[in-house]
Amino acid sequence: MSRYPAPEIKDLPEDIRAKVLEVQEKAGFVPNVFLALARRPAEWRAFFAYHDALMVPESVGRESNLTKGDREMIITTTSAANHCLYCVVAHGAILRIYEKKPLVADQVSVNYRKADITPRQRAMLDFAMKVCLNSDAIEDADFAPLHAHGLNDEDIWDIAAITAFFGLSNRIASFSGMMPNPEFYAMGRVPKEKK
Repeated sequence: MSRYPAPEIKDLPEDIRAKVLEVQEKAGFVPNVFLALARRPAEWRAFFAYHDALMVPESVGRESNLTKGDREMIITTTSAANHCLYCVVAHGAILRIYEKKPLVADQVSVNYRKADITPRQRAMLDFAMKVCLNSDAIEDADFAPLHAHGLNDEDIWDIAAITAFFGLSNRIASFSGMMPNPEFYAMGRVPKEKK
């Protein structure tokens, strides 16, 4: 799974174990990131608190014009630019499910400019990629295309913060040798089996 041994679920602190088991119940497996980061409980808690604030804004009483698919598209595209195998595969799987498009994750991870996405999503990814690769070059003019597509300054903050947060995640996953769970590869590509 990685260069660092992951703890056993039974050995996790109660709050982390409860969350991991909740994710396992929902997904049918435990994504490797949950166990890999659990080796450092304080960092796990901080990581997932910020993750949830960005990815589930309603959990912190905030509204956003970004859809769940938009958020996953940002992660998949910028994670590809950062060469993060774990995040491209894992978040690409979630992107396929949210967008209900089996090809979109592959397209945006290779070249979002040629992907089957909306002009709004292309503008969003143009901005995310500039934050990812050249954040020091962001100018007021970079906000205009996003405003033209109905995104406000808080939405733009979300795009930048998601990009930055997953830049951190990409680097942790890459240096630690975190590998994607096999389950991610088929998610959203083939119909889910009925129970």
